[in-house]
Amino acid sequence: MTDRWNAFVKNDLHIKPERSGILDGLTCGVKDVISIKGYQNTAGNPDWLRTHEPAAENAPVIKQLLEQGAEITGTTHTDELMFSLNGENFHYGTPVNPKAPDRIPGGSSSGSAVAVAAGLVDFAVGTDTGGSVRIPSSYCGIFGFRPTHGVVNIEGVIPLAKSFDTVGWMAREADLLLKVGETLIPPSSSEEQKYTHFYLEKEAWSFLEDETKQILLKVVSELEEKHFLKITEDGLSEWANLFRTIQGIEIWKEHGEWIEQVKPNFGPGIAERFLWTSTLIQDELEPKMEARMKIKEKLSELLKDNGLLVIPTAPGEAPLKNLSMEKMEQYRSRAMQLTCIAGLTGFPQITIPFVKEDGLPIGLSFIANEFQDINLLEWANQFVTSLREAHLI
Repeated sequence: MTDRWNAFVKNDLHIKPERSGILDGLTCGVKDVISIKGYQNTAGNPDWLRTHEPAAENAPVIKQLLEQGAEITGTTHTDELMFSLNGENFHYGTPVNPKAPDRIPGGSSSGSAVAVAAGLVDFAVGTDTGGSVRIPSSYCGIFGFRPTHGVVNIEGVIPLAKSFDTVGWMAREADLLLKVGETLIPPSSSEEQKYTHFYLEKEAWSFLEDETKQILLKVVSELEEKHFLKITEDGLSEWANLFRTIQGIEIWKEHGEWIEQVKPNFGPGIAERFLWTSTLIQDELEPKMEARMKIKEKLSELLKDNGLLVIPTAPGEAPLKNLSMEKMEQYRSRAMQLTCIAGLTGFPQITIPFVKEDGLPIGLSFIANEFQDINLLEWANQFVTSLREAHLI
């Protein structure tokens, strides 16, 4: 397979399905942090590749996909150790955003998003800790899903921060996103819920410039009972800081020893980020986790079984390539004020793609209460159908 988009680390990896199922005939790309038997993950860094052995067996998510008829056709690029939202890799290059080649693809599941957007695979799996499926999905104009934390088995996946890590997936159509969800998410005994209340977070919507806001609000006008509100008294920046600190403490606990022993060569931005995590105080974790739990309880009480939080997936379209590190950090900081909501609560989030007049992709997200993953995917599939009938997508 020709890969002019630089989506793949290895694009001649063909693993045939083990059984027949709902994914028959579909091809899948796999982020290069998920174990495939006999394959050695790079995690986006040559020193990681050099110091780790090939996987002894497939990760459970790989087994599940193969048992439902999917064929794995390649492993896809990632930011170094998944610690970025940009998709620019100092060692292996930046995958080319098919919808905006002069702009970044978003990370860290950059290769997975590009492979889907370019039509190289039918769907792809990635990981999402701080937005790593949702942001590249938005930038590349595809559907993306982050499940409830803990619902999808993450065994055999290189961790970043375990209390946030999830396996997510991307596709060009909402119905395929649902099929993958039915494959990876255990069956639930809960009854299907109808979403009747839609909550638009005021501060999140204030991040958008006028054209993007108008496009997405036109979509939102198709929804039923809408409420504009603020979900935090102190601002989303405080939630993002809480997220960053908890994540940073967990990251250094997970990877600090390897970093000190190996002294890996990290690219710009990544090196500084890991250095910052080394300065955090482990004893601060418990009170911050308590604050996190209060946020989860508050949002759960708001959404109940019939509500969805409606936010832009990202602050706008993908930033241009080769911006200064300072400008990229500023954009990343704003993006994390949006992505931290699902991260802190562990709730499921879907992003739906739309297009500006200049052709640049933008994303609109819906967050449901925990364990409503299949309900959310089914609702989104029906909502997209209604939007197409109204010529809004």
